[in-house]
Order: sequence, then C-alpha cells, then structure tokens
Amino acid sequence: MSNGSIRPDEVTDILRRELGDFETEAEEYEAGTVLEAGDGIATLYGLSNAQASELVEFPEQDVEGMVLNLEEDNVGVILFGDVDAVSEGDEARRTGRIASVGVNENMLGRVIDPLGRPLDGKGPIEGEKTVLPLERKAPGVIYREPVEEPLQTGIKAIDSMIPVGRGQRELVIGDRQTGKTAVLTDTIINQKKTHQEGTDSGDPVYCVYVAVGQKDSTVAQVQRDLERNGAMEHTVIVNASASMPTPLQYVAPFAGACIGEYFRDTGRDSLVCFDDLSKQAVAYRELSLLLRRPPGREAYPGDIFYLHSRLLERAAKIISDEEVATQMNGLPDALQDKVQGGGSLTALPVIETQAGDVSAYIPTNVISITDGQIYLETDLFNSGIRPAIDVGNSVSRVGGSAQIDAMKDVASTLRIDLSQYRELEAFAKFGSDLDPSTQQQLNRGERLVEILNQDQFSPVPVEEQVAIIYAAINGHLDDVPVDDIEDFEEEYLERLRLRHEDVLTEIRETEELTDAAEEVFEEVAADMADVYAEDEEEEEEDVLADEGATA
Repeated sequence: MSNGSIRPDEVTDILRRELGDFETEAEEYEAGTVLEAGDGIATLYGLSNAQASELVEFPEQDVEGMVLNLEEDNVGVILFGDVDAVSEGDEARRTGRIASVGVNENMLGRVIDPLGRPLDGKGPIEGEKTVLPLERKAPGVIYREPVEEPLQTGIKAIDSMIPVGRGQRELVIGDRQTGKTAVLTDTIINQKKTHQEGTDSGDPVYCVYVAVGQKDSTVAQVQRDLERNGAMEHTVIVNASASMPTPLQYVAPFAGACIGEYFRDTGRDSLVCFDDLSKQAVAYRELSLLLRRPPGREAYPGDIFYLHSRLLERAAKIISDEEVATQMNGLPDALQDKVQGGGSLTALPVIETQAGDVSAYIPTNVISITDGQIYLETDLFNSGIRPAIDVGNSVSRVGGSAQIDAMKDVASTLRIDLSQYRELEAFAKFGSDLDPSTQQQLNRGERLVEILNQDQFSPVPVEEQVAIIYAAINGHLDDVPVDDIEDFEEEYLERLRLRHEDVLTEIRETEELTDAAEEVFEEVAADMADVYAEDEEEEEEDVLADEGATA
C-alpha cells in the first residue's frame, strides 16, 4: 500500500473525535401565530397553555409582550418595545417567565423604564439583579405591623395635621395645577436627611418616583429638582411618560412597587410616589377595550378598583419578627434568603380630579383603598396658599401614631382652630360687628395660615416645626402684623438654632417636649413678639404724624 492511501482506523478515530464534541440539543418551545396586532396589543392563536402575566416573545421582531387576556381560543397580549413591528401572521413563543423587573442597589440615582432599562444615558445598571415579578400578592395580616413611625415630609401643614406614617397609603388628590407633584418632590427631598449620618432622623428611606403619562419635560424637571437638592442619590425614577406605549404606562406603577418591595423585604424603609394613577386607569381602560375583554371585566368602576387595590395593598409595615417575616405569603424565590423583618413600603398615590369632583369613579375607589387623603384646593392655590391643603377635608387615618410626641402636644388643636377659622372667615365677610372672641379667633387663624405657608424645596425639620407651631398656638404671634409673620418665623428659628441648639437637638432625639424646652420657646417668642409689636406701633405713629403734617 502506498503512502498516499487512506487508513480506515485513522478515519474512524477522527470521526469519533469530531462526533464526541457534538451534542444534540433539541430546542423545545410552544409557538403561536399573531391573529391581529396594532395599538400596542396583539391577539395570538395557538398558545393555549399560556399563563396570565407570562412573557411572550416575538423572535423575528425582537419584541416582548405580556399575557393579559386568556380566552378559549386566543390569548390577548400587551406589547413592550417597538409595538408597530408586530403584524398579522408573525410567530410568537412562550417564554415560561412571568413579567418581572430586575432590582438592585445600583438603580438608586437612575432613571429607568418600567422594565428596568436605563433611560438616562449613563450606561447599563451594573451588578447582580434580584428578579421580582411585577404582580405579587400583598402581605397578609399576620405579616404586618401597625404603622407607628412617622415619615416626615418636611411640610408643616402635613406633618402637623395629616401625618404620614411608614407603611401607610396616603392619597394626594386635587385638580390640575394645584401642586400635587410639589408635595411628592418635597417629601422625597426631606428623606435626604435620613441618609445623613448623625442627624437622628430615623432609618434611611429609599424613594421611588413613578411618572405615568406625564410629559417628558415634567419628568426631566422633577429629576433636575431632586438632583439640585441632593435627593437623587436615594431615589429611582420610573418613567412611563405620555410619549411611551400604553402598555408601559399600565405596568409602570407595578414596577415601582417591585423596587419599593425589594427595599421593604430586605428590612429597610421605602417610599413609592405614584404620579399619577388616573393616567394608569386611562391606559388600562384603553388596553381593555382594545383587547375586547369580556363584559363585566372592562367596566370602569369595578376593574379599575381591583387594579388599584392590588397595587396599593402592597404598601405595608412588615413584622419585625424575622422568623415570621421569612414565611411571608407570595414571597418571590429570589428574595427567600434575603428577607429581614421590620421594613416598610409607604405609598403616596396621586389622583387628578376634574373640577374638584371627588365623587367620580376613580377618586372614590382610591379614597376607599387608602389610609388618608390630602386634598389640594384650586381656590386656595390661586389665593397664594402653598401647599394648598384643604384642612377640613384632609385626613390621616393613622393620625397621632405617625407623629412624634412633641408634635402631638403642640398640634392637637391646630386642625380645629384652622377649620373654625375657615368657617368664620366666610361668615365675617357678611357680618359687620364681631364680638371680641370671634375677632380673636379670626386674628389667630390668619396667622396660623401664614405660619403653615411654605415655599417649595424648603423642608422644615420636625423640631423646628414644633417650635414655630408652639409659638403660634400659644398666642405669641397675635400682635405680630400678618405681613411680618414670615420674617418673624425666620428670625425666631435662626435665634433658636444659634442660642438654643441643644433644645432643638433634644426634641429631635427624645421626640419629647420638655418643660425646659417650652420655657425657652416662651422666652424667645415673647421677646421677639414685643419687638415686632413695638415696630408696628412706631410705624402707626409715623403715619399719624405724616397725616397731621399734611393736614
């Protein structure tokens, strides 16, 4: 045999080697066909085993969707991504994964879409993510604790009369342009001090701001405001603006709740602001109609109520007992080994009303689900009162449990005093001669309104709130001209900071109002009131002298 001939044993050896590396792997998937597509939805045939909220992929278009409608002969899917790319006849495959979002600490300071993808141009979100389902059962009664710790907003009118506790759901409700977003941004900014060491402001609060159906410019403005005030470092912005597809606007609040739950279930405090849920309801209504959901399902009152209740019920204060907390119902597998007790998720949903109609479907629904409401009035806003809170109607069902003892001591009569003032104010316009006590009530009410007025981006620490409210309710401002109230407050607090820092620190640390603190407030307020009253008398004398000279 010549050297050029082929040896069979060599061929066998080569074939054996090559085939040894080759693994047969059959790819198995369930596929279906798009029957109809358009407006952010697709109807699929052939995916009879699909689950509700399961992700479906369209491999050729690189688009994903989420199953929303399960019918006998077809499946209704809402599309994420380039919704116009999917058309009739395209292939669709089951993924077996439930719609979820990956969460980790590196999301703080970022702007993301409802699927967790960054939108701020700062590159990908690094680090290992905990994948949590968008929809999840709310913690049962056994796993909850009563709300007892305040979530300070830094807004005097809210912290004194409508307090928000950690784990509460407090609705912010009002017409367009009444300052709803301002209340949320101020609350987020006020949480900055919980992240600063040595401030004794309670445990850190991690914030999520969910923008649903807002203009992109509005969301950019919120981001800028938070950055300027140093609050973006502890905040995630979930953006589903008006320019984004309707399905993303529908799932955005659920994504925000997921991020909040991640912090809550790992033993920390979180705050989620939903701005606003009226737009989510509109998005859901649109999808329901497009998917032609069976009668009774797409009905506005019922279905929207269910939508918002399963979202807001997820706000809770988790039991501190670690052993019980680890057995929490509906806990995703990804969190099983990370669970810690004592965390909380506070929800601040926003609802926009039409011409102040709070008895419409959606406002009524969300009012019944939440633990309190902050009503913002157009008339008050237009008359220059900021925040424009209607004190008479606004309420916190958690009440004093969400206040420090010092605030409870000074603010207990504040609500009644203000409500009475509002009534008397209306009456006084028609009455000519008023008795001295009515006159005195009106006088004090005017000053209380002025005290509770507050500019945006200027949160007031709780101990300073206690100090100024103490001075107001004890009559130290009664003789101070209304126009000078703002100057009085500024000077009064400045004097306390410079000369009596120890008193303010004590209130912050002990949360109590001692007799010694009351004495200091009395002394400083009385001194300053005398100065302002003398100034007014001098001004009046000057005016009279000028008039005499003119005559």
